[in-house]
Amino acid sequence: MALLRLEGIGKRYRQGEVEVEALHDINLSVTEGEFAALVGPSGSGKTTLLNIIGGLDSPSSGSVHLNDTAITRLSEAELSDFRLFQLGFIFQAYNLVPVLSALENVELVMVMQGRPLHERRERAEHYLELVGLTAMMHRRPSALSGGQQQRVAVARALAAGPRLVLADEPTANLDSENATALLDIMHRLSHEEKTTFIFSTHDPRVMERAERIITLRDGQVESDETVATPHHAS
Repeated sequence: MALLRLEGIGKRYRQGEVEVEALHDINLSVTEGEFAALVGPSGSGKTTLLNIIGGLDSPSSGSVHLNDTAITRLSEAELSDFRLFQLGFIFQAYNLVPVLSALENVELVMVMQGRPLHERRERAEHYLELVGLTAMMHRRPSALSGGQQQRVAVARALAAGPRLVLADEPTANLDSENATALLDIMHRLSHEEKTTFIFSTHDPRVMERAERIITLRDGQVESDETVATPHHAS
């Protein structure tokens, strides 16, 4: 059964006197545990589509169903709650809180979820260990490299227990070694935890590991390919 269904998604913007169609009649379904990449040239609609899936933007037409909830019909308050418990976000810019340690950053979403301290701490430590940052957990972001900060962001997204993680250009600011290590971690966790990942990306390293590649062009799905055995760079 599909974890995510997009039905007839369209997005139009007004730019002065002109109406711009950013997305046109997008129909997709994604099953649990998929490791999928949205690819396409700049301006193809990748980030717009990712933001609509995550409830950060509303479509002009069509509906988004996640885990059998029509998120396009939720009120702002309901949507905020839904995002908190069902979705994880990883951004290009890491978005860590500078005054908090890595551990506290990972705990933050769980604080908002109302989880008890011992559970938050246990899960935060567990996910920081999985991304290889146990020794760095008490450091603030300014004392971490870019690759380490993005690992904290991955741990934060996963520790909250989301059904779906949306990653917008997560490797864009990373060198090759850090990008490869991070992607291997996310790929492994998607299988171990049955977490579904959707990436918006230009990065060939992400495409090499994706098990499904959805190509957008001019706001429409140009192709949708499932890759049976993703290539792994050594």
